[in-house]
Amino acid sequence: MVNAYCEEIREGSDYFFATKKLLLNRLDIELTERCNNNCLHCYVNLPLDDIWAQKKELSTAQVKKILKEAASLGCLTARFTGGEPLVRLDFEDLYIFARMLGLKVQIFTNATLITPQLAKLFKKIPPLKKIEVSTYGMKEDSYTEVSRVKGNFELAWQGIRRLSEHKIPFVIKSSLLPANKHELKAFESLAMKIPWMEGLPPTISMHLYLRSKRNDAKNKMIKRIRIKPEEAIKIMRSRGAYWQKALREFCAKFTAPRGDRLFSCGAGIGSGCVNAYGFLQPCTMLRYPKTAYNLKEGSLQDALVRFFPQIRKMKARNPRYLLRCGRCFLKGLCKQCPATSWLEHGTLDTPTNYFCGLAHAQARMIGLLHDGEVAWRANNWQSRIKLSRSTGQGGSNESEGAA
Repeated sequence: MVNAYCEEIREGSDYFFATKKLLLNRLDIELTERCNNNCLHCYVNLPLDDIWAQKKELSTAQVKKILKEAASLGCLTARFTGGEPLVRLDFEDLYIFARMLGLKVQIFTNATLITPQLAKLFKKIPPLKKIEVSTYGMKEDSYTEVSRVKGNFELAWQGIRRLSEHKIPFVIKSSLLPANKHELKAFESLAMKIPWMEGLPPTISMHLYLRSKRNDAKNKMIKRIRIKPEEAIKIMRSRGAYWQKALREFCAKFTAPRGDRLFSCGAGIGSGCVNAYGFLQPCTMLRYPKTAYNLKEGSLQDALVRFFPQIRKMKARNPRYLLRCGRCFLKGLCKQCPATSWLEHGTLDTPTNYFCGLAHAQARMIGLLHDGEVAWRANNWQSRIKLSRSTGQGGSNESEGAA
């Protein structure tokens, strides 16, 4: 069977081996937007029984065709995500197919659908990447308040236990929400005992994203439960010096004004995200139709070689963006990007005040800014970052002023 699969992808491999260029390193595949949870903060999930969405999803054959081309282009890892990828009835088939192609498979899941059969499959044919489990509560009441589905708390932790019992490498992560923020220390304590966490604190997301124009009621809810900047800083300080050090090191590598560039990240370079309906996006979050490529009418290779490079040349035109984001040196801290702008405003270059406030609060915490100072008016940002990294302090009295 392995030989048969390899033969099918041989023709598509010609480009990769002829150019000796790795066009595709990782491919995210959003198998579905449907989910058996209904998390109040999620920016993408649709109801499990959404027949309209299910009919539009890629078929088993279409997903396999994409996986074969990905492998032919040198892809090393396929990340199955959603929604909840395990709600697909063909999940096991797609998983085995990807592994037979030699792809490592990374799975983002809520673990509620990890059955004994599936755990045995992961044991027999390891994914070769740690499974990432999103968990939203240490107790039934907190989990249910977030997921809004009764009974899934026990199913989620049962799934986690099955992974642990079969020694399948996994990590757990969460989002900080009003319902579970009081459980943060207990969650971190448990997570750090998981062998594959390697003693490191778990990923806790404090950034909640909107849903573009798709659901005004959901957006209002997300806005209500977002962590305020001052509360985020209080939580980060409580997590110890590790996080402040990590922030300083991150800023040292990735902080600089972006000018009129829209894409200052790696979106669409050696990676991409296939959404549930067959469109290749530069990244998981960028759902703007004009930056997505229809794989039903083209190929991964064409998208990566021709389409995405053109997309990445797009420039910001919004005067507010050019004045603020274009001059701001907090790129490494701020979540402002074309994807978040689209989700928040339906445009690619509108500043998002929420993410701006969080970035400035973090910058003040690690000494890159003074109280009341704004980053797009600050001088000598290079020396501030250098000083902050070397001494654990930062800031300067030199600036053009504060907002």
